[in-house]
Amino acid sequence: METEKRSRYLLAYCTLAGLLASIVISGLLFSLDVISKTPSGTFFAVIGSSLGYYDSNTSPYIGLLLHFATGTVAGNLLGQGAIFWKKLIPFGFKRGTIVGVITGFSLWLVLFLPLTTYVIQPKLNMFNYSAPNQYVFVIAQHFQGLNTEVLIGSFFFHIIYGIILGLIAGRLVELKH
Repeated sequence: METEKRSRYLLAYCTLAGLLASIVISGLLFSLDVISKTPSGTFFAVIGSSLGYYDSNTSPYIGLLLHFATGTVAGNLLGQGAIFWKKLIPFGFKRGTIVGVITGFSLWLVLFLPLTTYVIQPKLNMFNYSAPNQYVFVIAQHFQGLNTEVLIGSFFFHIIYGIILGLIAGRLVELKH
């Protein structure tokens, strides 16, 4: 019974840490809009419009919600993995950071890289020639030719996500035990 209770806490802490880390990273992505002088939520609009949500009032919110969901699920998967493989338990600062970085890198490699390369970037390229509206065309124009920069930048954002995930989960797990 004690092991089951510990497993539930571990899963809850990692899931919560994933959500919180995705919220922090999303805030940083909003700051990129300010720096690049693009409309607020442009990064998230890329996600939304790539999935067929072309409205400027809907697209960024769809992308933002999916970003939160992805970060939360990644944290949950870390927790599930840690239940079955004790070396993945993010206990404390050092182990939490290491496990978090591995999670962030894995998320970038397994999800972000293929989705960006095979779904989102081809859609943006298509939108440069045939966009459903001006809003989507402007977004596609903004990202034209930035494929390498997006991939490299996203790599670092995923590592930062992993560090935040690991630090939060590691501290929560440490406090509980």
